[in-house]
Amino acid sequence: MSRPDPRLVARDVVLDVERDDAYANLLLPQRIRDAGLSPADAGFATELAYGTLRWQGQHDALIADAAGRPVAEIDAETLATLRIGSHQLSRMRVPSHAAVHETVALLRHHRGRAGFANAVLRRLSEVPAEQRLAAITEGLSADERQALESGHPAWVLRALRRSLEREGAADELPALLAADNDPPAVQLVALPGLAEPAALGLEPTASPIGRVAPAGDPARVAEIADGTWRVQDAGSQLAALALTRARPAAAGERWLDLCAGPGGKAALMAAEAALAGAALEANEVLPHRAKLVRQAVRAVEAASPALDSRVVTGDGRRYGRGDTAGAFDRILLDAPCTGLGALRRRPEARWRKQPGDVPALAGLQAELLEASARALKPGGIIAYVTCSPHLAETRAVVDRAAALGLVPLDTRAVVRELSPGIALGETGDAVQLWPHRNGTDAMFIQLLTTADAAADTAAPAGR
Repeated sequence: MSRPDPRLVARDVVLDVERDDAYANLLLPQRIRDAGLSPADAGFATELAYGTLRWQGQHDALIADAAGRPVAEIDAETLATLRIGSHQLSRMRVPSHAAVHETVALLRHHRGRAGFANAVLRRLSEVPAEQRLAAITEGLSADERQALESGHPAWVLRALRRSLEREGAADELPALLAADNDPPAVQLVALPGLAEPAALGLEPTASPIGRVAPAGDPARVAEIADGTWRVQDAGSQLAALALTRARPAAAGERWLDLCAGPGGKAALMAAEAALAGAALEANEVLPHRAKLVRQAVRAVEAASPALDSRVVTGDGRRYGRGDTAGAFDRILLDAPCTGLGALRRRPEARWRKQPGDVPALAGLQAELLEASARALKPGGIIAYVTCSPHLAETRAVVDRAAALGLVPLDTRAVVRELSPGIALGETGDAVQLWPHRNGTDAMFIQLLTTADAAADTAAPAGR
């Protein structure tokens, strides 16, 4: 029996991401298991697939230069094969002959495509990538050059710079771009009431209940398998905890996770609700994602039979009318966004969005915030959260809060109480986390309350 080919696994993931809009972080682990790759080959496939996707823009420029044609004129399978070949040649310690020969072999059933790929990869191998890239970037604007050299679309680079500039930290842009390209360690959350953060002896994160996962497949950790621990970025943990611990919770409170899929924050909120005697409603517009939310909260429900929780499916903009008007004490609005804050974990995300996507998303975010305002009880708390630092999705949206009868709470004080010593930039009452500064996704968090409760400053519970 032939040995499973890690290059084939990586190539097919890159191809499916391009052709079917698949998510690499969901697809790759399953493909590795299906192929039965050894740990060493799994590591190679992971580095190759994620690295190729992360640096796709640069690889496409190199390929187009060597091929003498735009990548849009190359069929999807051949292009995916060339991309992983370019990555081996330019960013992995793979001998040139092996990178070319073994990669071209993936097209052996298509002689014409194989011959073309062989010619392109051999040209790439003849000139160091840095030298070819220098020639390609000659004559480009400073932003275009930095974007290509850092593996970011130019519009994303500009959006990140504007957000940093608001904090007076524009000089941190190179560090942020580098952090986006640095594969992050997997982070875990110990669900409150189900697990103790110190129990596994793991390195802490920015979250008080977060830890860095041990090396290897986290699914093999028994506590993850039984649902008492979960894989979750520390920034997401802080976003949920900022809401649940902004002030002491009273038994009988009603909580809402308005856009709950895929369920990580919902599981954490469910664990917090079980301890507080609160009820949780988790809403998700897409049925298949609502199914993931149900799976996520299942372990909490099993450990806390008295927990009042339910998962519903529907458009979040329907809330705040009828029997949901003024019905909830705490609402998490983790709004759909460009995802520019999670580029280190979702390397393909940077190539999927375009500047034209932002206005529609910002409009949806504003409508969901309006629904949240209608659904909030007087004196209740909304956590407006995005996994994007784009100012149109963050400040521009919460700046509309006053017209909805909402005022900001000092979110920075809440997060500092949760994570003493955390480095926070100057962003007014809101918190903008950064991967290069905090070791988290670039989460934006703003706590809001009703204007008639403005005198009541949020004080962390300190649990």
